[in-house]
Amino acid sequence: MFIDLPLEQLRSYQPPLPEPDGFDTFWKRTLAEARARALDAVFTATDAGLTRLHTYDVEFSGFGGHRIRGWLLAPRDVAGPLPCVVQYLGYSGGRGLPHNWLLWPSVGYAVFVMDSRGQGWVQHLPGATPDPVGGTGPETPGKLTQGVLSPDDYYYRRLYTDAVRAVEAARAHPLVDTGRIVVSGGSQGGALALAAAGLVPDLAAALVDVPFMTHIRRAVEITDADPYGELARFCAGQRHLVERVFATLDHFDGLNFAARANAPALFSTALRDEITPASCGFAAYHHYAGEKDIKVWSFNGHEGGSTHQQAEQIAFLRGLFG
Repeated sequence: MFIDLPLEQLRSYQPPLPEPDGFDTFWKRTLAEARARALDAVFTATDAGLTRLHTYDVEFSGFGGHRIRGWLLAPRDVAGPLPCVVQYLGYSGGRGLPHNWLLWPSVGYAVFVMDSRGQGWVQHLPGATPDPVGGTGPETPGKLTQGVLSPDDYYYRRLYTDAVRAVEAARAHPLVDTGRIVVSGGSQGGALALAAAGLVPDLAAALVDVPFMTHIRRAVEITDADPYGELARFCAGQRHLVERVFATLDHFDGLNFAARANAPALFSTALRDEITPASCGFAAYHHYAGEKDIKVWSFNGHEGGSTHQQAEQIAFLRGLFG
């Protein structure tokens, strides 16, 4: 059984930021390049059999102008414009089908689900978005080492940029209240929510569950569980490239985005999580610059609080939006 630091240590655990030189310049340039291309958000009404909801098949231009798929769902019986939860997905998951995303429309909000490029290989959440960019060097199977020898080439540069553009695409629909956008996700989705919170200055809230890609150097040291295991296996073979790998990863570490975020945030972490260790989640929480709270699930692993955390999120957003 995996156990991280004791809870009393976690409550004050705040390691130094792994911020590389030129971090802000790198992301300003990256987003400027993306925004130089038309967002071209397209919402196609779709009959998914959900008669109480507006359902749209979505496409928009993400990193490199690549077309990213998604869903937009909103209740028909609630007057808009509506708060909108931009939902990011866990590692290996895709956008699935519209009926997978009924929680937030049931609360009375819109939900914008962003497909993760080049992922969606799990049976219950198939994806629909290719990643047209190939590898640029040696890598292990999976996404964590794809292009990892350069920040410009790294897979997560594309995915984080897609996450920011997804917020912009959600704001392009008339049903969505542009001033009440929430970013949300667990695991890899938590990493994307943190990145968006640090890169988009005017969000209404962030829901960050068991966040991945956060305090990465420690995570790779203390757990062999995948997906971090992909990095460990790569570094075991490419011994001479270890420092270069982590110099790239520092550009994508959630701690650096947390320190730049200002939206109210609700975090969660689980003390027996060996996939995204609790110390990494607490590190992000303590560095988070906005108003924040955290729910700790003492006896849970990577599932975290699951439906109980969703209940906490509903209460949290109702407190913000009424």
